[in-house]
Amino acid sequence: MIVRISGEGQFQLADTVRERVNELDNAAVAAVDAGDEAGFHTSFDQLLAMIRTDGERLPADDLHPSDVILPPADLSFAEAGEEFTGEGLIPD
Repeated sequence: MIVRISGEGQFQLADTVRERVNELDNAAVAAVDAGDEAGFHTSFDQLLAMIRTDGERLPADDLHPSDVILPPADLSFAEAGEEFTGEGLIPD
């Protein structure tokens, strides 16, 4: 799975981490639904950190399409309410 973090670039993630990525995405959605700003930021920050740590950064000239595009790290809680809805950003 190739994930783009807006403003940072693309990362190739192994299928073995997909479940944990989905869990963090779902936790972010649940926090937004509950109006829990701190919980959202915790989940979203963990999601981004995991992608940066466990993913392999792809070169800037790599033309593979992204499977998922995540908002930038400085996403506000109000903006998250528009992005993190339903099943989340990462398809199961």
